[in-house]
Amino acid sequence: MKTSTPSSSIEDYVKVIYSFTEWQDKPITSSQLAQRLGVANSSVSEMVRKLKDQGLVDHQPYSAITLTADGFRLALSMVRRHRLIETYLVQELGYSWDEVHDEAELLEHAVSDTFIERMAAKLGEPLRDPHGDPIPAADGTVLVPQAHRLSDLDDGHTGRITRISDENPALLRYLATEEIDLDAPIEVLGRRPFGGALVVRIGSGESRRSFDLADEVTSALWVHSDKVHAGCRLPDA
Repeated sequence: MKTSTPSSSIEDYVKVIYSFTEWQDKPITSSQLAQRLGVANSSVSEMVRKLKDQGLVDHQPYSAITLTADGFRLALSMVRRHRLIETYLVQELGYSWDEVHDEAELLEHAVSDTFIERMAAKLGEPLRDPHGDPIPAADGTVLVPQAHRLSDLDDGHTGRITRISDENPALLRYLATEEIDLDAPIEVLGRRPFGGALVVRIGSGESRRSFDLADEVTSALWVHSDKVHAGCRLPDA
């Protein structure tokens, strides 16, 4: 039986399930969901059963968890809320990009749909948040850039940084200190011997610099290829 007013826990679960598959194709498992939410596996099992009963996920024992059409719709609504709030905090209130995630987690459950849509209009209907994650439109359309993890790119590859994972605030602060930001041109030069750091050149003109980046950094940076595709649209109910 579906509920017309999902709890904040349900909203958080469907948002995490959606976000896990946004930049890669593998569905999330119960253990991965528990790790991302910081809860016990038993708590995840109980909540997934509740989500399934409410028609928000498909799940069989020992298999991955996928969203139904209703779950997908709710997830996109929460992702839109979260990323618009993050964008507003950075652009209008002067927050830094490493501060906004936790604030948005609190606010996204508290504000009305009217507030969110007025915020979106105030911001000019942005297409991405401060970390480069796409913001779903009100109709459920999402434009997902064609991008790959920096760690997966071959020597000589060039492009622009299009997404920076917000999972680690300390990493975001490091990147800000080094002035590594969205849209910066980047070129892969090669890897240091014996599994060492990846050497890249970032920036253009006089600001162009070389960096030795550890795996934790290269796995958090996504580099844009030239094409953009329509990533997701609300499935039919």
